[in-house]
Amino acid sequence: MSQMTIEIKKTPHSRISEIDFDHLVFGEQFSDHMLEVRYSEGSWRDPLILPYGQIPMYPAVSTLHYGQAVFEGMKAFRYKDGKVNIFRLDKHYERFRRSCERVCIPEVPQDIFKEGMRALVDTDRSWVPGAKYKSLYIRPIVFASDQTLGLRASRNYRFYIICSPVGNYYAEGIKPIRLTTMPKYVRAVLGGVGDVKVPGNYAASLQPTMKAQQLGYTQVLWLDAIEHRYVEEVGSMNIFFVIDDILVTPPLNGSILPGITRNSVIELAKANGMTVDERPVTIDELADLHKTGKLKEIFGAGTAAVISPVGTIHHEEYQISIGSDEMGPVSKWFYENITGIQHGDVADPGGWCTLI
Repeated sequence: MSQMTIEIKKTPHSRISEIDFDHLVFGEQFSDHMLEVRYSEGSWRDPLILPYGQIPMYPAVSTLHYGQAVFEGMKAFRYKDGKVNIFRLDKHYERFRRSCERVCIPEVPQDIFKEGMRALVDTDRSWVPGAKYKSLYIRPIVFASDQTLGLRASRNYRFYIICSPVGNYYAEGIKPIRLTTMPKYVRAVLGGVGDVKVPGNYAASLQPTMKAQQLGYTQVLWLDAIEHRYVEEVGSMNIFFVIDDILVTPPLNGSILPGITRNSVIELAKANGMTVDERPVTIDELADLHKTGKLKEIFGAGTAAVISPVGTIHHEEYQISIGSDEMGPVSKWFYENITGIQHGDVADPGGWCTLI
């Protein structure tokens, strides 16, 4: 293990007493500290944990103009015995590294990412909620920090990690959500950046998502950018269908984000004898499967929501309504097993949880 030195400057005044852990709003309260690392002259240097607060920035900082930035979304959980773990740290780093490569950001070394995060979570371990289905959300972000309006890759960068105690992502909790397609809009195209975690993907989704919510839906179910027929993903998660007794999900074709929870679902399914079919699915096929009774369940999978059952999909002139007001048996099984692994109630399949 690396002997990297991380300087820690602790806050003299913790804000934890101000937090109502029984009524957490996703992403609106932040823990006492953050990690900061700067890149200059060809290397990442001087990792520092310091009190959470404002960061100095000039209006000419290049990321504000050209969007050269990458982030991740991760979680830390508390076991019943009080131990704390970070879920699927290796997989998240792998995706973060690949995202940085796609937008010309120098690779954040593994030891800085992993050991910096471990040190930060350990410093703020009292912020990890003890209740099941709650967690400490971890947000690593790296961005260009040159002061220039020239269109080029930056020469300087900053890497931060911040943390936020959270409950359920959706207001519905684990109740079925309502989705609608928005064929007029697209999330990503092949050859673009849809398969990496960059802020611009989310900025482009805000207007159609707002319109969907005004119509009474929770999120947009994105279709492919060319034919507007093939199901891709939901704004905050990947999508799964239970068709007869087969688990079906769209393949990672270059315009879909390779979700870590998606990977966890597939690995658990295969390990427990379920047939998994990663194949293209059209919205018309879903309607036909629904009519014939072969479409048994629909659910989303993502770090924020974990597993979210889908009760309704609306598309143009028709609507697919499935299940009752509760999770179906398959989605419930995945939800209970993944959250069980995260909280130590179900055996770790193998290195998914990194103890702090």
